[in-house]
Amino acid sequence: MRFRIALLAFALPAMADEGMWLYNQFPQAQVKERYRFEVTGSFLDHLRLASARVGGGSGSFVSPRGLLFTNHHVAQRCISKIGSAEHDYMKEGFFASTPAAELKCPDLEVIVLQKIEDVTARVKAAAGKEATAADEVALRRAAIARIEKECAEGGNRCDVVTLFSGERYDLYQYKRYTDIRLVFAPEFPIAFFGGDPDNFTYPRYDLDITFFRAYENGRPAATPHYLKWSAEGAREGDLVFVSGNPGTTSRLQTTAQLAFLRDYQYPQTLARLRAAIARLNAYGAVSEENRRVSQNTLFAMSNTFKGSDGKFAGLRDEALMQRKLAQERELRAAVARDPGLGPAALKVWDEVAAAYRTWAPSESSYQVLERSVGSGSRLFTIARDIVRLTAERTRPNDQRIPEFRDSAMRTLELSLYSPAPITDSLEIALLEGYLTDLRNTLGSDDPVVKSALSGRTPRQAAEACVGTSQLKDVAVRRRLAAGRDAVLRSSDGMIRLALLLDEPARKLRKVHEDTVEGAEVSAAAKIAQYRFRLYGAAEYPDATFTLRLAFGAVKGYRDEAQAAVPWATTFAGLYAKATGRDPYLLPQRWVQARASVDGAVPMNFVSTADITNGNSGSPTVNSRGEIVGIIFDGNLESLPNIFLYGEERGRAVHVASQGIVEALRKVYKTSSLLEELGVGSGRGATD
Repeated sequence: MRFRIALLAFALPAMADEGMWLYNQFPQAQVKERYRFEVTGSFLDHLRLASARVGGGSGSFVSPRGLLFTNHHVAQRCISKIGSAEHDYMKEGFFASTPAAELKCPDLEVIVLQKIEDVTARVKAAAGKEATAADEVALRRAAIARIEKECAEGGNRCDVVTLFSGERYDLYQYKRYTDIRLVFAPEFPIAFFGGDPDNFTYPRYDLDITFFRAYENGRPAATPHYLKWSAEGAREGDLVFVSGNPGTTSRLQTTAQLAFLRDYQYPQTLARLRAAIARLNAYGAVSEENRRVSQNTLFAMSNTFKGSDGKFAGLRDEALMQRKLAQERELRAAVARDPGLGPAALKVWDEVAAAYRTWAPSESSYQVLERSVGSGSRLFTIARDIVRLTAERTRPNDQRIPEFRDSAMRTLELSLYSPAPITDSLEIALLEGYLTDLRNTLGSDDPVVKSALSGRTPRQAAEACVGTSQLKDVAVRRRLAAGRDAVLRSSDGMIRLALLLDEPARKLRKVHEDTVEGAEVSAAAKIAQYRFRLYGAAEYPDATFTLRLAFGAVKGYRDEAQAAVPWATTFAGLYAKATGRDPYLLPQRWVQARASVDGAVPMNFVSTADITNGNSGSPTVNSRGEIVGIIFDGNLESLPNIFLYGEERGRAVHVASQGIVEALRKVYKTSSLLEELGVGSGRGATD
């Protein structure tokens, strides 16, 4: 599929509804001019404190008693882990009508942004003017580690966020919740109605929602900042705000960086995902239990593949790349004309391009050894974490890999010591795929490959590693993580494999830091400085999986064939599309409730709000700060927005608040949940 992005008049500052804005740099004047609505400081503070990061996605508090609202696909890891062959909550759904029935997630962390502090001067001061690019990376990281550790001593989670390629650093302080319990989840077939064929498309008919509850000291958490529910929901043309944690964008990257993504990173990533998905499909076809235990991993990989493929298609679109090139030329021309900069300043673009040319041949090895290591194997992830944790603890905190600093330890330990079940047969299948990829990438004659396989096939080696591992036992993990000597003496198959791969992975990581990250801290940061000099605060930084606020209008569009696509879908459309066969198979309770469900009620809707991966679960609120929906997807046309925003056909896709109420009331009859949301009574109530 080729995406056609309309060539608009060039302008570097954000246009129209573009922008994943920092809460401490929100364009209030722009919203007032465009929508005649004044965004106040109290509006921003309340929305920020009611928003949350939920695992790998977003969410929000929707009651004063810790009730947490997010997507089903964000919650899937928990739902899968607390399920069993006897109680498959992914298949059956779940509802706790009383607090005592709520089920605890084994390893889910929820964080809420409490405070933002600019620490740019402290970080930059750590590196002298004479430092090399590589030294500057290390010195800045050490400064970040010190700042985070000092902050974390107060009890909060603390992260220094790098913005504008290192031109700016903000310290984010978070409140953490680690006792998270499941309250309500629909069945997977309605949460992901349409399956992979409809993923990243619109019109859609998905009830992609889940409710959790955060607990503190064994009791529901007090959450005075929560978002009230709008039973009326959104209407066409309404202004809406989306508060969430967009993952990564590349809008401020140079054309050389985008060319690297197009020619190296995306093709290799997609090839790896394609092979892993095929292996998981074969595994799941063996039995119903295999399907159940692999469902979450397969969904995650399939979702990543389709999203990445859409972004890759955007990079192959000549119109998009030409527009990016035009923007870069305009910026370079402005730099050359600026008397304080001049033509000599243009060399930084060449430095970035040279760094990526140098790195490109190492990308494939880096992916298999460092980025995609284990390809989904939970046991290998545990082993890698134990090996690195025990090594990093021997170093001063400010010299450690960031994910093993003291400030990150509580989050790491929550995952490392999770009691979630692990299935040997799935681990063997995943590890076999990884070892096959390792052999194909590095070559059969590579010393690391030879040691890992020791004359065995990838399948045989995987069986041996899993079969000799005791890492399913949390007590064993704790014992090994307590000291480096225990790790080095261990005969555990997964630990031995992780030790074998750690040194070559670290070497590649260091090369990546010295070349790519060094260029980003030096040359790319200078480009960011130039943009600041020329355009000031009219811009927003690329997304970093931290809290941002977007805005837009509820609005349909015309597709590539110029056919009108409506702003909302309805329950009538859902029932019309249901065929009785997967992936358009409705759960039985939905079939039984058909006569009572109001077919005219909106189910999903679209808006021009600027989102990307990581925004899943983001609350959508109206100008009164009330929940009118929740983000669960973007359409295919929106995927290239990671590189360049365009609102001609790109849309954020939401579950509608009034559709959620209709489903809870008519299909699930969850009276206690509706009461807590403040919509317990109302016309058409049957509970």
